[in-house]
Amino acid sequence: MNDQEKLVDLVKGRHPCITIITREENYARQLLAGVAMNCGLDFYSWSVTEGLKDGMVKGSEPVKGTEHPAAAMVYLAQVEGTCIVAVYDIIEHLGDSRTLRTIRELIHLFERNNSTLILVDHNNDIPAAIQSYTTRFEISLPDEDELGAIVRQTLKYCNQERPIKIDITRKGLTSIIRNLRGLTRRQAEQIIYDVVANDNCFDNTDINRVVAHKRQLLQSDGLLEYIETPAELNEIGGLRRLKRWLQLRQDAMTEDAEKYGLLPPRGVLMLGVQGAGKSLCAKAIATAWHYPLLRLDPSVLYNKYIGESERRLKASLRQAEMMAPIVLWIDEIEKAFASAASQSNDGGLSRRMFGTLLTWMQEHKEHVFLVATANDIEALPPELLRKGRFDEIFFVDLPSEEVRKDIFKIHIKKRNRDPEKFDIDALAKQAKGFSGAEIEQAVISGLHRAYSTNIEVDTDAVLTAIKESPPLSVTMSERIDDLRDWAKNRCVPADDETV
Repeated sequence: MNDQEKLVDLVKGRHPCITIITREENYARQLLAGVAMNCGLDFYSWSVTEGLKDGMVKGSEPVKGTEHPAAAMVYLAQVEGTCIVAVYDIIEHLGDSRTLRTIRELIHLFERNNSTLILVDHNNDIPAAIQSYTTRFEISLPDEDELGAIVRQTLKYCNQERPIKIDITRKGLTSIIRNLRGLTRRQAEQIIYDVVANDNCFDNTDINRVVAHKRQLLQSDGLLEYIETPAELNEIGGLRRLKRWLQLRQDAMTEDAEKYGLLPPRGVLMLGVQGAGKSLCAKAIATAWHYPLLRLDPSVLYNKYIGESERRLKASLRQAEMMAPIVLWIDEIEKAFASAASQSNDGGLSRRMFGTLLTWMQEHKEHVFLVATANDIEALPPELLRKGRFDEIFFVDLPSEEVRKDIFKIHIKKRNRDPEKFDIDALAKQAKGFSGAEIEQAVISGLHRAYSTNIEVDTDAVLTAIKESPPLSVTMSERIDDLRDWAKNRCVPADDETV
């Protein structure tokens, strides 16, 4: 069902109060007018700037003296018959006891006469006094058919303002529409305006511009972050067993694979030593499969308002599904749901959030491959480690000597130096126990040392940096040994060789 059909069902189901928390107010207005017309009911709208007026007649005169929300609610209580009332941005006014009292009485009245009050707001801080009477409605993101209509309508508007040249292939248009997935209607429309304004033209070259604009929107939204990935897997050292695993499943998210009888892979859990390359694993998967990598930062989910944290998690997962196929990365997942593993003092929020994630992992249909990374195995809820939650649980250990050689070569080459001019064997031996991140820092420190003395960086400069910085495997050896013991018979090594 579409949004209008779902809302019509709620209205016919005698829900006295419905909340729509959204930033897409224009779409919400059009949606509610369509619902009222579908149901054949009178439709009123209220805002503090316009007061109460007929919601179906554009430019209608407001009822005098109804700018104050309490006055509007009192007037509505006297309206005869069944109706739908949309009120915009009223939640901040509910701190006033008179306004709260009148809206409570109106909801009780609507409960008896089958009318519906719809709160359209950007604020989710609904007072407890009316929360139990409200039904939350989530506005959906547009699917590809609707996005196609938005693109065509926006181009029509642009052409009316000034002539534009449209020279795009069917494949190019499909690619642009697919790249608009996961965005709201307003965001998709704005991106088309932006790319056309650049050169008064809409063609295949706009695909990259659409992707670039989408990245900017994702960064500003704060829920999902676009992560740049290496162009090739050979830019990532080691992880050979993981790379083979990925190669076998590279085409498993296609329709042909499903017809063959394969279920698309759903996700992996990466456990391991801090700095050993779990983040690189997420990037390796996105690189191998040529999928976008989006990171969900758990710290942005938690909010002081009741219900807002769960809403943000659901919105993030819904957005991820709309942008499929993608790789979704949750970094240090134990920090987000650690309290779910024990008795917490957060009122059960962590357990509810964790339950939402588990349900989504089990039931989502879109091609979203989840990569979860963790450092502290003891903090993870045991339900997450149960067989079937992930396709595989990989353990990322410290790199072996051969892998350390590869990592040194990668980072030396990345700094525009020739690895052949360095004694890679000596560096790899000296860096025993170093993680990939620590090897990179050793190369950088060597560069700083050489630059400060105005000489070219060489093996000795990097060796000195290695000797002066003890690795984490020395300072936290007991904890790392315990982690290895736990992983020995429970996880698949991400690489073929051990340290």
